[in-house]
This record gives sequence, C-alpha cells and structure tokens, in this order.
Amino acid sequence: MNENCIFCKIIKGEIPSNKVYEDDEILAFKDINPAAPIHVLVIPKKHIKSLAKMEDGEGKIISKIYKVINEIAEKQGFKEKGYRVIVNCGKDGGQEVGHLHFHLLAGKQLGEKIV
Repeated sequence: MNENCIFCKIIKGEIPSNKVYEDDEILAFKDINPAAPIHVLVIPKKHIKSLAKMEDGEGKIISKIYKVINEIAEKQGFKEKGYRVIVNCGKDGGQEVGHLHFHLLAGKQLGEKIV
C-alpha cells in the first residue's frame, strides 16, 4: 500500500466508495465522475503504479481483472450489449492516479473514438 495513494485509501476503507465487486486481490467501484452511464473502476489491491511499472509475476492479476470485468458486465446486464475497457498509462496516456486501474464503461453506444 502507498500511504499517499487515493485508491489505496479507498481499499483500506479510509475513503468511502460505492463498491461493485471485491475479493482478496481486486476492488471495483463506481467512478465519482462518470464518463458514461456505467463507469466502474477496477483496481488491484496491491499498489502497482501503472501498467508500465509492473514487475515479474504481476501479470496474473491482469488476467484476473479481465475475468472480474466480464463478471461485472454479466451481473449488471450489459455484457451482451457491449462495453469498453480503458487503461491509461503515464501522464501522456491520461493516467491521473498513480495506481493501476481499469475503466469499465457501458450503458450507451460509445462510438469509435474515446474523446
């Protein structure tokens, strides 16, 4: 855990969140500033700064996160209609929080471009 990381504080329960999913390794919660009708952030509980900063052995959590994303989509009823998963990496990639996170967007037709 990183004491200054907002997502680590959410994981520890220091900051409230609207949880969608939680297990020993992963937490998913609704984004407080949604970019789509459904906007869930899916994060590993282990502090990993970004996709570019992953270490050996941490790839297994990525696979599990994608399985959890499918589970969330199924349970919330938008798996068949479709969804988008975005991972921002670094400043130029638009990453605002230095903790690896996946944006799960759904609930409307999102179009071809991300903007």
